Amino acid sequence: MIVLVTGSAGFIGAALTYHLLKRGDCVIGIDNHNSYYDPKLKEARLLRFINHKNYIHLRMDLADREKIKQIFIKYKPQRVVNLAAQAGVRYSLENPASYIDSNIVGFANVLEGCRLIGVEHFVYASSSSVYGANALLPFSTKQNVDHPISLYAATKKSNELMAHSYSHLYELPTTGLRFFTVYGPWGRPDMALFKFTKAIIDGTPVNLFSRGRHVRDFTYIDDVIKAVVLVLDRPAVKNEDWLGIDPDPRSSAAPFRLYNVGSGKPVALLDFLHIIETAVGRAAQKVWMDSQQGDVAETHADIDDLVNEFRYLPSIDVTTGVKLFVDWYLSYADAN
Repeated sequence: MIVLVTGSAGFIGAALTYHLLKRGDCVIGIDNHNSYYDPKLKEARLLRFINHKNYIHLRMDLADREKIKQIFIKYKPQRVVNLAAQAGVRYSLENPASYIDSNIVGFANVLEGCRLIGVEHFVYASSSSVYGANALLPFSTKQNVDHPISLYAATKKSNELMAHSYSHLYELPTTGLRFFTVYGPWGRPDMALFKFTKAIIDGTPVNLFSRGRHVRDFTYIDDVIKAVVLVLDRPAVKNEDWLGIDPDPRSSAAPFRLYNVGSGKPVALLDFLHIIETAVGRAAQKVWMDSQQGDVAETHADIDDLVNEFRYLPSIDVTTGVKLFVDWYLSYADAN
């Protein structure tokens, strides 16, 4: 199968690309290698597969409409996984334009490419941040998500709406995956696990926003990839029982679906930090900070739909996952 993966040098994108190549697919990878965090990490991720005979890497921006169109025409991918995005809730407070360019304009260009050649299935990354001001836990795809509290979250909700319109208008099967705090080896430096581990090892303070009261549904990268592949291999179909008078947000009369991808086992941030301290073998210097705009207090994924429809079961607990990350981090830091 020919699969186009956008954001293929990113954390999730690189892990997915590695898995798809390993199982025998051909992958066309697109990444713009921006400097939101150190591009050297992206280059290091790519070294695992960039010379694979079934991989083609393209350095370009999704906002370039004509180039994206030509990529679809030239390579004719059968399925597409859109993981490219300007990430980070806090960064969106300072640089909103970059989120519009990548997460809205770029997303639209990929959708249009899918329509142009009749892609079999379009799978895309949404986010737990779309739940925004919702305080009903666990977060379910049955719930309303009309109150985002960051521009990043708003762009992800927009992606879901745009995908539905293409499913409705052009019969394009689309599936959105709301990821919950993905972590693991090769993870992003702006995420808590990477920052906390680095700070503890370097002997610098760990900033605990909201005075450490946050709770997160941490999801190990291998479990995330398992979910993406399960969904990718089964294109979305119409819900024949869908009714406009009682609309189900998870599905549609069009070939459209939404799923949460999490562990279903939320962990308090202070407990998460203690697990990191244990794995590193050193205590953190804690600095208690107030909450920041755009931060959600707690996340907890209802993953029943994935479990029931795909027999998805997360297999890596947070203690094991953190230890695997710390081991990777120490080897990566020594090499760089």
